[in-house]
Amino acid sequence: MAAEERLDLPMVGERQSLREQVAQALRAALITGEMRPGVVYSAPVLAAQFGVSATPVREAMLDLAKEGLVEAVRNKGFRVTELSDRDLDELTEIRQLIEVPTVARLAGGSRAEEFERLRPIAEEIVLAAERADLLAYVDADLRFHVELLTLAGNGHLVEVVRDLRNRARLYGLSQLAERGALADSAREHLQLLDALKNGDSEAVRHLMVEHIGHVRGIWAEH
Repeated sequence: MAAEERLDLPMVGERQSLREQVAQALRAALITGEMRPGVVYSAPVLAAQFGVSATPVREAMLDLAKEGLVEAVRNKGFRVTELSDRDLDELTEIRQLIEVPTVARLAGGSRAEEFERLRPIAEEIVLAAERADLLAYVDADLRFHVELLTLAGNGHLVEVVRDLRNRARLYGLSQLAERGALADSAREHLQLLDALKNGDSEAVRHLMVEHIGHVRGIWAEH
């Protein structure tokens, strides 16, 4: 069994509940592949890294277990569940079926102000990519796509996509960041906003297909 390693986790504060903050940080660590399949992570060890008690960490891990992201290991902790290439292909297919037509329908100048409100988040994604701050990249990327999809007015759709994204594994992020290529993928968010403002639904559709395809490519680099 692989040894548990110290993770690069942020200290948590009091804006959200500790349970929510810890769960969010752990999801990001899972998505970037920093928390690796096969490794058993104990709540007390993670709690020491977060600088909190073990209780909110244990509660957060139980939340992740309900989402299928980790599984409990009796008297030891939690093991990260592994995704096969087929799992990743299926997640990609579902995202394309939902997100591409939904975002393409949003295209139009009448919503220009709403799209512009997302630009700071898109720029945040680029800055995080340029700094190779993977946890900040994943956090900003999720916020961007969730807020964009929220404009469609279907809360259930947003939650489905949020769940799909939380199940992702972006194992290739660190390699892309090291090569300086992650910023290229990040800039696709700015291009998408421009196409949406211009009302070019075909360009939006093309960008979304390419963007989700790039994400699947990142998933594959593990």
